Amino acid sequence: MPLQLNIRRVQPADIPQIVAVERASFTDPWDERTLQESLACYPETFFVAKNNGDVAGFVAGGVEDTGEEVYGHIMNLAVASGYRRQGVGEHLVRRLEQEYLILGASAVQLEVRVTNTGAQEFYRRLGYREVFQVAAYYANEEDALVMMKWFRF
Repeated sequence: MPLQLNIRRVQPADIPQIVAVERASFTDPWDERTLQESLACYPETFFVAKNNGDVAGFVAGGVEDTGEEVYGHIMNLAVASGYRRQGVGEHLVRRLEQEYLILGASAVQLEVRVTNTGAQEFYRRLGYREVFQVAAYYANEEDALVMMKWFRF
């Protein structure tokens, strides 16, 4: 049966299901409080993909205004295991990028583990490029690769 995805802004009632997806997706998941804080700080750029009431995935974004430029920041993206490789992550990223364009962002950035080649390839397919590496970015001291996508030059 094809997915019937509904992508919308996260509501507080979505957080428990999002926590479950987060815990199943990462070795060092965000806790419920961090997800709630993300929703409180950036309610306009925190989206959930639902399929028949199930959380298929989510993306948490932030906005950074340097005074000269506005940047979007993909802070967290996870897709529930039963929904992976079906376009859910791409739909979520595209919806977030659309919001960033509305907010006047000139680019979007994200961090990904240097060992997470699958995620790096996913983002490359969506137009993101590596810009630099950050040493010991993650709790386990693993380096992060910073990737960006520019909307205008």
